[in-house]
Amino acid sequence: MNKCYTILSLFKLNGLFLLLVISLSAFGQLIEYNKVGYYPKDSLKIIWKQKNIPRSIVNIKHGITIYRVKYFTKWIDGNKIIATGSMFVPDNSKKNPLLVYNHGTRIKKGAPKKLSGENILAMMFSTDGYYVISPDFIGLGEGEKSHLYCHIESEADAGIDFIRSSKEILSDLGKPVTSELYITGYSQGGHAALAQLQVLERDFPNFKVKACSPMSGPYDLGGVQEEVMYHPYPFSAYLPYLLKSLNTAYDLFSENRFYNIFKTPYDSIARYMYNGQHRLRKINEYLPEKPVDMIQEGFVKRYKNDPDFELRKLLLINALSNWSPKTPTQLCYCEGDRVVPFENSIVTYENMKKLGSKDVFLKSGGKKFDHYKCAGTSTVYTKFFFDRYVYDKRIFKKGPLLKRGFLSLYKIFN
Repeated sequence: MNKCYTILSLFKLNGLFLLLVISLSAFGQLIEYNKVGYYPKDSLKIIWKQKNIPRSIVNIKHGITIYRVKYFTKWIDGNKIIATGSMFVPDNSKKNPLLVYNHGTRIKKGAPKKLSGENILAMMFSTDGYYVISPDFIGLGEGEKSHLYCHIESEADAGIDFIRSSKEILSDLGKPVTSELYITGYSQGGHAALAQLQVLERDFPNFKVKACSPMSGPYDLGGVQEEVMYHPYPFSAYLPYLLKSLNTAYDLFSENRFYNIFKTPYDSIARYMYNGQHRLRKINEYLPEKPVDMIQEGFVKRYKNDPDFELRKLLLINALSNWSPKTPTQLCYCEGDRVVPFENSIVTYENMKKLGSKDVFLKSGGKKFDHYKCAGTSTVYTKFFFDRYVYDKRIFKKGPLLKRGFLSLYKIFN
């Protein structure tokens, strides 16, 4: 149902008060949802075996139905646009908590494969009794507009409005939900998880976020994450993606002036290949090993030497390494991660403690694990962390003893 709210605002103009009545369609309004798959427990056992997920660590308790969802969210100009995402619903009849899982970096538009790697991570929660929603983010999936990479406000809007629309879906399905909310995500999704928590604590105190566990995210955009741009790096494609997103969000430069930031032929790549039709790895093939080598020297010099340079300010605005959440928060990372250096988590943790956060924790997913292997173990540690609050088992602060033992062995032999 289309919900509308009427806002009465008084504006003083030339000594006169004008009464304006503004009708705004509520963001988070559900457009539609469609079932795209069902996986009973026996099917999940096969998937777990194929994906090398130890059932001794990640239980299979319930079958899962997957839905694709369309809902309304907000573009940077305040207008309503379509966003999409996936929803994972366990087939139990209990009152379950809601969990937001935010995915890592994507460039190509379109729905993710039902059994993509990060959908499997979402299913690891859902099979144990969590309703999981995974926003595609603005500009991805089948949504409108372009994606704004690592932009706090749009990441938050996509997640918060999906939370709203998911309540309508669960009601329609006759699925009872608790008032508790859990938020996590991996890589860019870690940044999005903290963005959603920050905005919820700032603007929506009625949302009860029980715990948050971002994993291997680029929180320190103008510090730790910036440094990788000056050295050989496996994903140079991130830099034009970020610059183009910030330019769209804040209207820094005219179109032609923006592309002049890049050397030839990288200006053409930035202009034509970030249109939602190409995969990250394909774009990466055309870029130099050092991301900074595609940028004009004068632009780099100004960025390094001018503390008031607008781009530097915007990176700091969209960094999440210098604030203090009130919600219990666990930062997961792996020391072998060079795509999103683990120092992002260390710096963020230290700053949060200095600024007064009491319930913030660090958790290593594995000293030798790279960015890809880190996802699995970090997800398990995240589930241990959330289960502590779901089941109120304070003695299992670090997770059930037996499962922790199995996980330690898994880390040793993998």
